[in-house]
Amino acid sequence: MRESSCGGDHTRIVNVHQAKTHLSRLIDDAHAGETIVLAKAGKPWARLMPLAPPVPQRIPGRLRSRGPLSQPDLLLEPMDPSELESWENSELLPQKLQG
Repeated sequence: MRESSCGGDHTRIVNVHQAKTHLSRLIDDAHAGETIVLAKAGKPWARLMPLAPPVPQRIPGRLRSRGPLSQPDLLLEPMDPSELESWENSELLPQKLQG
């Protein structure tokens, strides 16, 4: 096995015979973020790399076990002016939405 560097990116090149012998370890290394190039007769043939993490699934009713809101009408009332100002000046909002 050997390592090469392509613009700061470390890639390990492994021949197919070695890959067959150490496949489980190579899969673990790829899962940890390493890119491994499989070579046949010294020529790059395939790439083993981590998959993008799955998008989290929304689970409707996840908080249902906590029971109903004690005062649901409070959600529809206007905010206190000082609290509203705090939200409008928050770093959470994009700059174009801030006053």
